[in-house]
Amino acid sequence: MQAITDIPFEPDAGSLMKTVHVEPNTQDAGEFEDLLKTAAAVGSPKALYRECFIDARGDDTVRINGITFTSRALRMNLDKVERVFPFVATCGTELDQVTLPATDFLKQFWLDAIKAAALATATKHLNEHLARRFRLGKTICMSPGSGDVDVWPIQQQRDLFALAGDVKGLIGVELTESFLMIPNKTVSGIRFPSEVDFRTCQLCHRDNCPGRSAPFDKNLWESVQHE
Repeated sequence: MQAITDIPFEPDAGSLMKTVHVEPNTQDAGEFEDLLKTAAAVGSPKALYRECFIDARGDDTVRINGITFTSRALRMNLDKVERVFPFVATCGTELDQVTLPATDFLKQFWLDAIKAAALATATKHLNEHLARRFRLGKTICMSPGSGDVDVWPIQQQRDLFALAGDVKGLIGVELTESFLMIPNKTVSGIRFPSEVDFRTCQLCHRDNCPGRSAPFDKNLWESVQHE
C-alpha cells in the first residue's frame, strides 16, 4: 500500500464563506477567516491506496487479494475488471485538534465545512495520482454503506480496511465498532476503471439525502436484485 501524506491544503476562503452562508465584511466573516487561517496552518489531508487484483467471482461476491466482498452491485461493476484500488482519503486528524468552545455551534459548523474541503482536496489529489501513475482512463468507485443498506453493507468496511493495510498507522484513520470512520470527514472505497458511468446514489431510495449526486435509477436497481 502507499500513503500520500504531503497533500497541500490551500482552502478558498471566498468559496467556503458561500458554502457556510457567511457574508463578506461582517463580524462573522472576520471570525470565519481567523478560524480558516488556524485550520489551514495545521490541516494535512491524507490518502492511502493499494493496487490489488481480483482472485475470483461468484454470483454476488468478488474476492480481492484473498478477501471476499458480498455485493451484487460491486460484483456486476467488476465483471470485466482485473485491477482495483482500495483507498481511504481523509481530512486528517490534525483538524480534529482545532479547539472550539463546545457550545459554539456556529464555529463547529464552520470547522466541519473546512474539514469537508480538506477531504475534497485529499480525494482529488488521490484520483489525480492514480490516473497519472497507473495511466487510468475513466474510473468510478463504490463504498461500503453507500446506497441502500443492502447494496454493499457497511459492515464490510472492516474487510476493506483489512485489504487497504495499516490505515490507522499510516494516515491516522480509525474504524469504530459501528463501522464509522474517525475523523468524520473520511471516505473509503474501491476505485476501478469503467467505461460506464455509475454512482451509488442510483441505487438509493432516500429522496432527501443532502449528498445525492445522481437520481435513483429503477432499471439499474432491478438489475442488481436477485432473481
